[in-house]
Amino acid sequence: MPASILPGFRSRARLSLRSAVTAVALVGFSVTGCAANVPPGVPLPPPGSAAALADDTEFAGWLTGFREAALKAGVAPQTFDRSMRGVRPDPRVVEANESQPEFTRPVWEYLEGALSDTRVARGKALLTENKALLDRIEEAYGVDRHVLVAIWGLESNYGSFQGTMSVVRSLATLGYKGRRQDYGRTQLIAALQIVQRGDIEPERMLGSWAGAMGQTQFIPTTYNAHAVDFDGNGKRDIWNSHADALASAGHYLQNSGWRRGGVWGYEVKLPQGFEFAEADMSVSKTQAEWIKAGVARIDGRPFPGGEADENSSIFLPSGHRGPAFLVMHNFRTILAYNASTSYALAVHLLADRYKGRGEIAASWPRGDRPLGRSERHDLQRLLTERGYDTGGVDGIIGFNTRKAIRAYQVTVGMPADGYPTPELLEKLRGR
Repeated sequence: MPASILPGFRSRARLSLRSAVTAVALVGFSVTGCAANVPPGVPLPPPGSAAALADDTEFAGWLTGFREAALKAGVAPQTFDRSMRGVRPDPRVVEANESQPEFTRPVWEYLEGALSDTRVARGKALLTENKALLDRIEEAYGVDRHVLVAIWGLESNYGSFQGTMSVVRSLATLGYKGRRQDYGRTQLIAALQIVQRGDIEPERMLGSWAGAMGQTQFIPTTYNAHAVDFDGNGKRDIWNSHADALASAGHYLQNSGWRRGGVWGYEVKLPQGFEFAEADMSVSKTQAEWIKAGVARIDGRPFPGGEADENSSIFLPSGHRGPAFLVMHNFRTILAYNASTSYALAVHLLADRYKGRGEIAASWPRGDRPLGRSERHDLQRLLTERGYDTGGVDGIIGFNTRKAIRAYQVTVGMPADGYPTPELLEKLRGR
């Protein structure tokens, strides 16, 4: 999902239709869309199942208060009444919202699915079929067509699966009950504004359980800010128009700072004795500074000229034992679309695969097992007990937890890559 990063949605967030993405350990809620309709490993219960909600009287009371707020936000009474007629809370959304899978897939397994031969072949075919359209979009927004098609492929499998749930009902449910009520209310008002503008009928506004919509899985606020009518029919239709969907993604990335003609990064080899504490997206140096420190392209080729002064970071998606990447500005721009670094890597590697590149030379540490949710909680608790600030015990390995891990790793003589492993947890447990 594009749009601004949503607080509290750090579990691939926006569970976007990219079911593979939501299953990755480092994935957070995307800013554009939501992982399909089902969080990893948690099937949605059928309507009317045991996940019962409060009675209709309670929901009716909530709806009355929300109607007043929506009207104050500019939603016309007739728009509200028509869109919300017959809406009831969906127990499947409540269950999906509260579910937290115990285990996540390692990044290499996620990438295997994201970069499947079938996905690559389909993307190549669509690049050819839509050449004229992509020429126009690239000219208008400056975003590499291969990147746009890669986002299209990861978000909705090139439009073939956009979600089948009522966005209005899903957002009403989130706004009414659970841990994302502010998000649900904000997005529902935005969805009603879309209906009021006439872009789509409320019953045709389908998407994921978390409100991500269309071929590019925009949440309603992102849609209102960045969706465009590129085919000129008077409607911004990211559900049925390839032109509108792809151009809207291009417009969003342009507004997020995409640099026309810029590269995303390189797979690199780190020098002997490299200080792994510097391998973090929060550490930014010019490419020239990294080269001076001994960072080299893994294929042995020189870095192209013209990038020496561009700020970049070392990214280790699976810790010091796995591949290393020097990532540039356009890599960070994809993080505005989805805050997951694994997702950003998948987008760029898929875009490269369309061009016959994108293979990773280094080996993944396939012997490493990602920590389960309860183990991540345990890790944070033990670090906190030792005086390291993890920012809370929530099972989410974010910036503060990685910083705490690094500080602890230094004290015990481990490579300070900030990467959580069973070995690290066992050391904290004193075993």
